Amino acid sequence: MTERVWVIDDDPAIRYVLEEFLRSQKLPVRTFSDGAGLEAALKHHSPDLVIADIRLDGESGLELMHNLRQSHPDIPVIIMTAYSDVDSAVKAFQGGAFEFLAKPFDLQEVERLVRKALKSTSNEVADFERNAGLIGSSPAFQDLIRMIGRLSASDIPVLITGETGTGKELVARALHNHSPRADGPFVAINTAAIPEDLLESELFGHEKGAFTGAGERRPGRFEQARGGTLFLDEIGDMPLPLQSRLLRVLAEGEYYRLGGRDLVHTDARIITATHRDLAALVQAGEFRADLYHRLKVIAVHVPPLRERREDIDELTRHFLREAGREFRLPPKQAGQSLLAHLRTLDWPGNVRELKHVCQSLAALAPAPEIGVDDLPAEYRDPGNAPATGQWTETLADELRQRLQEEGADLHEHFKQRFETVLAKATIEACGGNQSEAARRLGISRNTLARMLAG
Repeated sequence: MTERVWVIDDDPAIRYVLEEFLRSQKLPVRTFSDGAGLEAALKHHSPDLVIADIRLDGESGLELMHNLRQSHPDIPVIIMTAYSDVDSAVKAFQGGAFEFLAKPFDLQEVERLVRKALKSTSNEVADFERNAGLIGSSPAFQDLIRMIGRLSASDIPVLITGETGTGKELVARALHNHSPRADGPFVAINTAAIPEDLLESELFGHEKGAFTGAGERRPGRFEQARGGTLFLDEIGDMPLPLQSRLLRVLAEGEYYRLGGRDLVHTDARIITATHRDLAALVQAGEFRADLYHRLKVIAVHVPPLRERREDIDELTRHFLREAGREFRLPPKQAGQSLLAHLRTLDWPGNVRELKHVCQSLAALAPAPEIGVDDLPAEYRDPGNAPATGQWTETLADELRQRLQEEGADLHEHFKQRFETVLAKATIEACGGNQSEAARRLGISRNTLARMLAG
């Protein structure tokens, strides 16, 4: 009978306990005391799962896992670590571990992880994508899917990075929906879309009379997410004073509502996301270094659409079908010329931008098959867009004229005009959605309001 599970540990007691337990679960097992024995056995046999201790004589479990992933990438690896060895657990995930098993371990937890790993097939990945709403078959996207699969079973904090429109909230929802907390709530809050003076109450809640207008007790998002997941989007825009309070809550697991005296205990997995470079914000003094490191236990990067052009065909077909169903439109299909053309564009707005273009095509294209000529002008031939130098020359002409007149503070005058035009044009392009406009500009909602005010 083929050994389904291979166990590598230099401690004979651990090998004995795992071997006896797995055999009692009708799982054929083989044990090794070092990586050399396992690598020799791999020349003749291949297991369905490897369980390796992170510390072995002569070779670390991480090195063994790296070599195994090079030669047998389809074999999942569970890394065993001590409870106190958090850094090693993180490195195990980053190196591609399916999961980690903390010592001293509970045998029921061993069985759960082993059963889960043995079910991890390519069909499961396909089901995962459908259920998560994530679509793509490119190597970059499949790496993301595998990372989500590995992280979904734990409560480790995750920081999701990526450009605007790449689908960071979808990734957060996938992590929640495939986790043990899936039956609990998924609570999302965009920290850039809520005014600074209201954000603290939104997160932590308030008691009746805590401030003017607080007519009753109101639970915050932390309480609403109890037993589930709290997703903090655009965490890079959180004001520094609130960063300090968030850090304290994450460290202590408890807090007070505004105006409250009773401690509230947290029970939510924290997932954060940002399109900004948090490391650069830390260097600039705009983001707390200690909070950054606490949130970034595991970082998941969502690739931009230009780095996964292979997925554009599949995404386009999906969005056209979705738009037809949502808006009750006649079915439309993307012609091959259209798909080929879409693959050449850079998509600065990423998947969200492609979705909006598909919605427009589904509504406005006259024929059942959509071609390149049905695209808006700026997508048909981006090279025909107005040269970027035209508006700068106009600006320079006006500046030269102003310099001949009396008056001072020209910098502030032009700065205010530029920011106001930028804000209004972006809001118009986003259909009046100011939160979306702020995200597209990479600023907070408060900054956008200031730009509008001139």
